[in-house]
This record gives sequence, C-alpha cells and structure tokens, in this order.
Amino acid sequence: MKAYQELYQKELLESIVPFWERHSKDETCGGYFTCLGRYGEVFDTDKFIWLQAREVYSFSLLYNEVEPREEWLEMARHGADFLQKYGRDTSGNWYFSLNREGKPLVQPYNIFSDCFAVLAFSNLYKADPRAAYAELAVTTFHNILARRDNPKGNYNKLYPGTRDLRNFSLPMILCNLSLEMEHLLPQPLVESLIQEVVHDVMAVFYDEEQGLIRENVGADGSFISSFEGRLLNPGHAIEAMWFIMDLGRRLNDQPLVEKAAAIALQELEYGWDETYGGIFYFLDIEQKPPQQLEWDQKLWWVHLETLICLAKAYAYTGDEQAQNWFERVHEYSWTHFRDPEYLEWFGYLNRRGEALLPLKGGKWKGCFHTLRAFFQVWKTLEKLPSIPAQG
Repeated sequence: MKAYQELYQKELLESIVPFWERHSKDETCGGYFTCLGRYGEVFDTDKFIWLQAREVYSFSLLYNEVEPREEWLEMARHGADFLQKYGRDTSGNWYFSLNREGKPLVQPYNIFSDCFAVLAFSNLYKADPRAAYAELAVTTFHNILARRDNPKGNYNKLYPGTRDLRNFSLPMILCNLSLEMEHLLPQPLVESLIQEVVHDVMAVFYDEEQGLIRENVGADGSFISSFEGRLLNPGHAIEAMWFIMDLGRRLNDQPLVEKAAAIALQELEYGWDETYGGIFYFLDIEQKPPQQLEWDQKLWWVHLETLICLAKAYAYTGDEQAQNWFERVHEYSWTHFRDPEYLEWFGYLNRRGEALLPLKGGKWKGCFHTLRAFFQVWKTLEKLPSIPAQG
C-alpha cells in the first residue's frame, strides 16, 4: 500500500492543484470560476457559495498541511474576501449562488453553503489567524446547530406532519466539522457534539439488520417504505465512515474504528457494479426502481471518498480486505476518471465507465474532492511503516 503514496502526492501537486491555480481565479470580480471545461475554459460565470468555500478550504489545507507557500495562502484569501463581501444575507445565512459580480441568485435554502463556509474560515484561520475569520466560522457553526432540526427553514417545500424525514447528510458532515472546528470551540461542546453525531450515524441511520446506512429515516428513526425512505447513497455512507474512523481515533475507541471500517466494506460490496465495475450512485434498499434517473452513473467523488476510506481502514485496522478493495477501486478510478490529455479528473461517467461530460468543474464539482482525496490518501499511506527491500 505504501507504494501508492508517491503516486497520489504527485497527482495532487502536478495535476489537481495546478488546474485550479491556472483556471479558477476570477481576477476581475473576485472569487473563483468553477464551471470549467476539459482544458480549463470558463463556460459559466455563476458562483456557488459551497464551491467557493470549498476552494478556500482546499488552498488553506495545502498551506497548513503541505507547505506554507504564499501563493496558496493568497489564493485562499482571494476567495475568502469575496465570500465575506457577498456571501451572506442580512440574517447571516449563506446564499446558495451569486452571479459573477456577487449579486444573489438563489436564496440560502441549502445549509451546506453554511457548512462549507465553516470549513473554509476555520481552516483559513489556522493559516492566517485573523479574528474576523474565527468569528465567521463560529457564528456560522452555531447557526447550523440552531437550524439542524429544520435546515431549509422557510424554504422547505415539504408539507409538515405527513411524512417527516431526517436526512443523513447533515449528521454526516457534522462528524467532520466537529473535528475541523475543535480549535475554535469550547471543549465540552466538542465532546457532546461528537457523541451526538456518532450516535446519529451509527445507531439511527445505520440499519444493523441490513448492514447498510439509510439516506433518510423517519423523525423517530424508523424505516419508511417510500422513494426517499428506501434510498441508499453508497458514496455518502462510505465517506461518513472515514469521518467516523477519524472520530474513533480521536476518542481512542478502536472498536468504533473497526466497526466503521467493516460498514464501509459492506457498503462497497453492496454498491459495486459487478457487470461494468465502479460504484453505483443511488440504490434502493428493497431493490425497487430508484427515482433518480442518474442512479447508475459513476461519480468521481464517490470513488475518491472510497479510496480515502479504504486507505484509512487499512492503516487503522490492517484489514487485508481494505487493501484488496483499495487496489480494485484505484484501478477503476485511475483508468476511467483520470484525463490522459490534461490536468484534473473527469467527474461523471455512464454505467459503462465512459465520460458523460468533458467538464472538470461545474455547479456541483469544484476544487475539493479530488484535492482532498489525493491529500488524504497520500498522508494516510505516508504514515504506514516502510517495508524493507528484499534481497
């Protein structure tokens, strides 16, 4: 496994980072372009808050954890300045999208704009400890906690009381944010939040009988046989398991680490396409037709988050199944998502593994999953003990 370390480091620093450095910075209006074609050409100038924040986080991460290069810090500040100036409404909620100049396009209906603003400013504060960055991160984090029972608020289109559901996405991301924000929060809050989110993920959304994590459950945690209630998202579940493994390490709870690794392997075996390879995007837990027409597509982030999870599962437990699956997912991902002609990776494949779109960034794909994945795999494998050469 350690032999992969250099490969992931090289891809990060020679393909992924240079693509966004060269093509995403809007020198005229601030912020970043994320709608970028195969060779970095801008095909749309709208700015999506969660992708702007993810790029601030990404360049802050590089500065903090790889090398304190001034150009990486400047890149992160460039996006942060735009977000500070235009990103929030008068109540402090983060919009979903803006036009190129920073005027609001879509209301703050999506709490994940707030979640990634927290990720961005908490990490930028580590690189450049300005009080304004810490204040933004903390204020937004408390706003998320206040909204988590009804994240969409006035923008929730569902009729209340008939089929109230809880979605997995917010507990999942709070697993990650609870660690990312630890340096800015009181310790008792961190400890209680960690216990709460671990319980939500591992006891409420995890179905012990099926061995799978549900994407939606009833308000009381029950199973509801409907499109939403039957929905599985293998990529979300596997991503959450590396968050849980990191929390298990933080808690010095090896049984929790091992359970998360085992669940990830169950999810991967269930979600793997035995005909064409790769991991399905959506599935139905009762094998009924999913409502998502894109259910059988193969997405970059699903496979990259799986590689992170498998690298950590092997590093933290030594499970040979994790190593075998890592090699299998690695082979599929590097064969199908990697662009042999230019920097960065494709995001969307059809079931057969052919690129559906030539874009490298868009409304949903930005400077985040590829960069974080190559960083995480590199740094995870770097810590493995070296095997002495034979002979």
